[in-house]
Amino acid sequence: MKTHHLSTLIAAFSLVLPAHAQSPVQIPAQGLTVANFGGANGKAQDAAFIQPFKAAYKTEARGVEYPGDLPAIRNMVKERKNEWDVAEVESADLKAGCDAGLFERMDRGSIPHAGMLLPGTVQECGVGAFVWATVMAYEPGRFKEAPRSWQDFWDVQRFPGKRGLRKGARYNMEIALMADGVHRRDVYAMLATEAGARRALAKLEQLKPHIIWWESGSQPPQRLASGETTLSTAFNGRIAAANRERLSPLAISWADAVYELDYWVIIKGTPRLEQARAFISFATSEEAQLAFSREIPYGPTHFNAILRYDTGRSRPAASAPVTDLSMAGSDLPSAPGNMRRSLAFDPAFWTKAGGAALEKQFAQHMK
Repeated sequence: MKTHHLSTLIAAFSLVLPAHAQSPVQIPAQGLTVANFGGANGKAQDAAFIQPFKAAYKTEARGVEYPGDLPAIRNMVKERKNEWDVAEVESADLKAGCDAGLFERMDRGSIPHAGMLLPGTVQECGVGAFVWATVMAYEPGRFKEAPRSWQDFWDVQRFPGKRGLRKGARYNMEIALMADGVHRRDVYAMLATEAGARRALAKLEQLKPHIIWWESGSQPPQRLASGETTLSTAFNGRIAAANRERLSPLAISWADAVYELDYWVIIKGTPRLEQARAFISFATSEEAQLAFSREIPYGPTHFNAILRYDTGRSRPAASAPVTDLSMAGSDLPSAPGNMRRSLAFDPAFWTKAGGAALEKQFAQHMK
């Protein structure tokens, strides 16, 4: 995902353009298979994308869960046995898979509403499915005051207890620098230097005795609810899904969250190319995006869906009325009020040789 220019992005919310009509597409009878990351996300996709697509185009379609790595896709393309047609991938894997020839090139003309999507949504080999964020989560009432920053995350005296972090260097290196006082706009410039990498690793080592690593998105809310951890990084949508299932809700701090896009890609060589394109166009349309975010609050990539999401919904408490949408509260990571105070994850940084070196350094220091 290309880094967004937030001033351009936020300014765009002052414009509400009419939605573009979908062009009818002839869908073959043979069904479509969409690979996603499962869990609450997969359930929301089934409700908002897959089932409505089946009904609209009178065709078969199904979602299947996969761990989100590229080897399975690489084997399909190599063996020319396409078990899947469309897949959800993280932004760092989008470029790697595109460069390796694993994905079909995107036809912008097959997405009539492309001009209504967030900047950076339409890429050479993928189209943004939704925006998600790595946030700080906690259980309200566990502390005398609410933690508000990554500095608080590191403060085990004021906020005692274990800390949950996703296993791996990505996101953690960025968060460590922000916890050490680096402004989010300077994070990647700092991390690109040897001094910056050492600084991030040193900050993580300070917290090492208190860290419990997580690998599945379901683990942070479970561990927070049980008290195994008292503060944790988490996927914002997983916290929202957990809140629907229990009486004592978990809370999120959006300050310096790390946001990025997941992308739809079409597996190279699929015999259902036009069907796959139709699905991606459908899934990025205004109504489908709005329906998805109301199932799970990952952010729409369609401007109108973002603007319509909070209509008729209670917003997070604000100390004063707002007249500027860029300051309005929301539980969407793509809402301008949250996006403007978050760090845009830079997949290009991590796909370069320097990213691999940081992963090795991280593994050595945190084992």
